[in-house]
Amino acid sequence: MYIVKKQLEIAGCHRLDLPYNSPCTNVHGHNWKITVHCKADTLNEQGMVIDFKHIKEAVHDYLDHGNFNELLPFNPTAENIAKWVCDKVPGCFRVDVEESTANIATYIRD
Repeated sequence: MYIVKKQLEIAGCHRLDLPYNSPCTNVHGHNWKITVHCKADTLNEQGMVIDFKHIKEAVHDYLDHGNFNELLPFNPTAENIAKWVCDKVPGCFRVDVEESTANIATYIRD
């Protein structure tokens, strides 16, 4: 089993749709750290699990400096973003989304 991980730093804003009073219902930004974990039993023709460039293009290039409420079709919580990233990247089995120090959400595909 081969495993690679790519860490991305993404600047972006969002607001959360919450049924209770919270400052997070206002538009605010984070410098997100997103770590994408991919695996494969065998390497591709180039000797890779996945080209790191393809991970960057699928996630960073789409989200960086964007408004996540406009870019994503769901309430952009860290948890929902983690699953979205996992679904976008071939071979991905785990994503860690850190929206600020000590606030990290992880999605692991079963």
